[in-house]
Formats: sequence, structure tokens, C-alpha cells
Amino acid sequence: MLNVPTLWTVFVVNFLALGLIWAYVIRSYPKFAAARFWMASSFVGAAGAMTALARLFVSSPWPLLSGAAGVIAASCLAAMGIQRFYDRPVSWRLMTATGAVSLAGVVVFMIGFEHMQLRMLCYTVGQALPLVLALRLLLWPPEGRASPGAKLSAIVILSIIAIFLARAVGNLLGYDFSASAGGQTHAVMVLGLLFLSMTLNFGFLLMAMDRLRGEVADLALLDDLTGVANRRHLLQRLSEECARSERSGEPFSLLVIDLDGFKTINDTHGHAAGDACLRHFTLMAQTRLRPGDMLARTGGDEFCVVLPSSSLREAAAIARRVLEVCRQDAASCTARDIPIAISIGVAEWDRGIGQFPDRLIAHADHALYAAKKNGKNDFAVYDPAPPLLPAPGGFGEAARTFAQDLVV
Repeated sequence: MLNVPTLWTVFVVNFLALGLIWAYVIRSYPKFAAARFWMASSFVGAAGAMTALARLFVSSPWPLLSGAAGVIAASCLAAMGIQRFYDRPVSWRLMTATGAVSLAGVVVFMIGFEHMQLRMLCYTVGQALPLVLALRLLLWPPEGRASPGAKLSAIVILSIIAIFLARAVGNLLGYDFSASAGGQTHAVMVLGLLFLSMTLNFGFLLMAMDRLRGEVADLALLDDLTGVANRRHLLQRLSEECARSERSGEPFSLLVIDLDGFKTINDTHGHAAGDACLRHFTLMAQTRLRPGDMLARTGGDEFCVVLPSSSLREAAAIARRVLEVCRQDAASCTARDIPIAISIGVAEWDRGIGQFPDRLIAHADHALYAAKKNGKNDFAVYDPAPPLLPAPGGFGEAARTFAQDLVV
């Protein structure tokens, strides 16, 4: 025989433990806002269950009302945590209105005039509706792929809603499944809800772990100053593009970019000004890149741009656009601004490069050296077969002329 007061006591202890777990998560990851709602849900649910237990010692209906308010509020807070997890605005007004209307119905049908079926229906709606509203985010998240934790949470919420529906239908058919009635059926439902509530919080924990693991992985592949890809991410992407091009024969291109006179900026204006220039350049460059192009900072004042499915001509055109936006920005600088000038080397993948991205980087570096030698603030393309007799001005002049011919 299941003892209902014992089950409610286990419910209280379990939710207090879950609240402490979420409190530890908040302390370790203070920016993880969803954990605050889930911690509040656990503590408020524990307080509601604890208050409901007082009905064993007090004949007044107020312990049951307070317990119902706590459980409804816990359900609303859990749903708001899901909304916050997916960076959606928290529906305080909607949740407050849902809880208030539901609790008002419980009060009316308990104190105003006794009607167990309608009272339990109001209580069920207050518990279920917030979870139903949050279910869509778990099944169809904004990023398009539901994590294992989100799938588990969605399955648990559907199971909880199924129990709520069974309880509501049973009450409407004349069976009293309320807490005041007790009985083994009510005890089984409490046991099922206890297990599912624990599992739901485990689903939330899995969601949190998956999110934090993804953030750590992103940090390992992003430059912390500019927010673009770092060298590690660049090499991974180049390896993938080289392998893809070797299979399909479709070329892609690479830009290697260097900020001219960056050491002078640091020495004259300070490193903070140099960092601001790097961030400003990344913003300007990204305005001239296409969706799918990847800008990466490889170190210091050096950047690379991976241009998938791009010929040398297309890459030269993009290099010209990036160069022009920097020239226009420099021309509009005032006395307090620091003009930015860049040199760009352009290279295209070929069969000789194969699956060795360092060869492509070397080709683009060679073209960058030509642009530097040509007087900086310019771009040049890598010519795999330079003329035997150098053109006037050396290799840089020949490379620049070749680049201009490509763009024209």
C-alpha cells in the first residue's frame, strides 16, 4: 500500500535536492539564466508540497490552497526557464495570469461552493498549460535541432500532461482523484508525477550540459578579441575544403590579409587602440563577404578568408571589395581616428595542393609578399607560372597587373 504523506515527503526532499543542484549550477555558471528559473521552480514546488502536507495537522482548506499555488507556480517557473534557455522573452504576464486564474478557480470551487470536478480541472489547467506552451520550443528549437536533453524533457512533459488528462477525465466521470480523497489511485499518480518531475529536471540538466559543452567548443574555435574564427578553426575548414575540392574538382580560394603598419599603431597609440583597429577591421571586412565565407584571425594583425566554390577571378573581386571598404574608411577618418590600410594575397586551390592546406597558405602568403613589395595597401594574386623575365617593378608589379586583369 502506497502512503500518500510519505510520497509527498519524498517529493519535498527530492525538489529541495534539485534546487540545491541548480543553485550550484548558478554559482558555477552565473550567466546561465535558465538555471535561475529552474532553481526557483524546484524550491517553490518543494515549498508547495510542504505546505500541502500541513493538511494532515490542520483541518483548514488553506494548506491545500497554498500547496496548489506552489505547484502551479513551480510549473510556470519551469516553463519560463525553457523560454529563457532558448533566449525567448519570458512571458511573466501570461504565466502570472494563467496561475492567478487557475488558482482563483480552485478557491471558488473549494470555498465558494464545493465542486471537486471543476476544482481539479482548474488545478490541472494551471499545471499543464505553461508546460504545453513551452513544449513547442523543446520539439522545434530555434537552432533547428533538438538536443537529447530537449527530447527527453519533451517526452516527460507529454507524459505529465497525459497523467493530468487522465486525472481530469477521471474526475469528470465521477471519480475523486484529489489529494483530499487520498486512495491508492491518487497515490499512484503522485508517484508517477514524482518520478516524471525528477526526470524532467534531469532533462533540463542534459540541456544545460549540451549548451555549455557547445559554448566551450565555440570558444576553442573563436578568437576572443574579434569574435571571428581562430587559426585552429581555419585549419579545420581548409582541410575540409581541400578534401571536398579533391573529390569534386571544384576549386576554392583563400585570402591572406595583413594590416599595414600595425606595429606603428601599437607603438604610437597603444595596444588598446590596436585592438580596436582589429575589431573595426573585422566588422568592415564582414560587410564585403558573402554568406558561407569564413573570416579568421590567424594571429596578431594577420587574417585569412576562406572562399568556398570561388575561382581566382571571384576571389580577386572580393579582395578588391575588402580593400576598397578599408580605403574608403581611411579616407573619412578625422584627426582622432586611426586609418587602417591592408595588403591582401589571393590564391586558388589546385590539384598540386591536394589535401595539404599549408601549401595553399604558402601560395597566398607569397602573393601577400608581392602586394607588400608593390607598396602596400594593395592586393595581388598568386601566379603559379610567373614569366621568365620579370615585369618592371618586380614580381609585385606583375602580380598586381595579373590581379587587375582578372577583375577586369
